[in-house]
Amino acid sequence: MDSLTIALRSQGTQTEFNLRRWAELVADPKWIRVEGRVETDRHGHVLMSPPPAASHGGYQSRITVMLDRLMPGGEVFTECPISTADGVRAADVAWASRECLAELGDGICFPHAPEICVEVLSPDNTAAEMREKTALYFDAGAREVWHCSQTGTMTFFSAGQSQPLPASKLCPDFPALVKRR
Repeated sequence: MDSLTIALRSQGTQTEFNLRRWAELVADPKWIRVEGRVETDRHGHVLMSPPPAASHGGYQSRITVMLDRLMPGGEVFTECPISTADGVRAADVAWASRECLAELGDGICFPHAPEICVEVLSPDNTAAEMREKTALYFDAGAREVWHCSQTGTMTFFSAGQSQPLPASKLCPDFPALVKRR
């Protein structure tokens, strides 16, 4: 079997393309009424997911509130569009320090990842998909990526570490289990 080689754009060129394409999508009125998540691949093609279950939003909300309380030196975002090597991905929750926010600017899509990117897992998420998304966030500059399972169990990953951490290094007081009300 022949090996496959994929030619990727440089990170800077991909980011320029992603930001330009995202601006086109946000300006197009037909996307305003679309329910669910909209992301793009590295070619600018739109990737759509249906709205998640209510429990997904519940975990997303609880994580947002806790991060806001525990990390007052920055800002928390939901459905945060981030330019990656494979298009624009939307982190369920993200946290950026004031210093990082100064670099990110106030555009419609972040040119690189904030320090913390959180994914709330859905029933159809595969392990391979989550490994890939985690790698994309780290490649885009995230320092930590967190996964919240469907039962609220948190798994913390740090850039450069092959195994999950017992707790977040950036937010050590964040609980290992997010409880829904």
